[in-house]
Amino acid sequence: MLVIEGIHAFYGRIEALKGVSLEVKQGEIVTLIGANGAGKSTLLMTICGQPRGQGGRILLEGTDITAMPTHEIMRRGISQSPEGRRVFPRMTVFENLQMGAINVDTAHFDDDLARCFSLFPILERRRGQRAGTLSGGEQQMLAIARAMMARPRLLLLDEPSLGLAPLIVRQIFGVIKELNEQQGVTVLLVEQNAYHALKLAHRGYVLINGQITMTGTGRQLLSDPEVRRAYLEGGH
Repeated sequence: MLVIEGIHAFYGRIEALKGVSLEVKQGEIVTLIGANGAGKSTLLMTICGQPRGQGGRILLEGTDITAMPTHEIMRRGISQSPEGRRVFPRMTVFENLQMGAINVDTAHFDDDLARCFSLFPILERRRGQRAGTLSGGEQQMLAIARAMMARPRLLLLDEPSLGLAPLIVRQIFGVIKELNEQQGVTVLLVEQNAYHALKLAHRGYVLINGQITMTGTGRQLLSDPEVRRAYLEGGH
């Protein structure tokens, strides 16, 4: 579904991605792990065209989207739940979900809304509440639900567990698994919680200083001594 070949990305003169290549096949959950500043979020933003990828190419279902405008990329079936949630704080939960559906056929809106409320029942109870007054966990649920309202075939999730209590983290990862297994959504997951991410993922990549240094199945990376030493010691 998604193929990234030798992509570079820059912020001014700083090279954030240094020839990154990876693949996400249809129906997979693929996770990208690495330390802060490794370039994980930059890679997701580069897929969406901000910053623009250079020196390589990004293919979505065989079409080169590297130079496409962001709005055209997103209309091709990609949706993102960004790092830090970035909900519209003055809008209600319902209005945030409406914003997620802005580029899709309104005929599906009620069904998609019901699907999101079934995934996150708390959002239905909060539908008239301003998003900025929600808890951190509820805002993360809203960010994912808003992304799902765009009916994506490829869902980009950037640090969905960041700053959340363990109980909420388990709930969020349970929803990601359900979206993949029951609704057929392909997922590219950026996550610092390496244990939960690799346990969930079909395959994973390790990104260090803008370069892919290791790849394998989730189980292989979980058991790799180098990965365990760098990302799992002190946790699981």
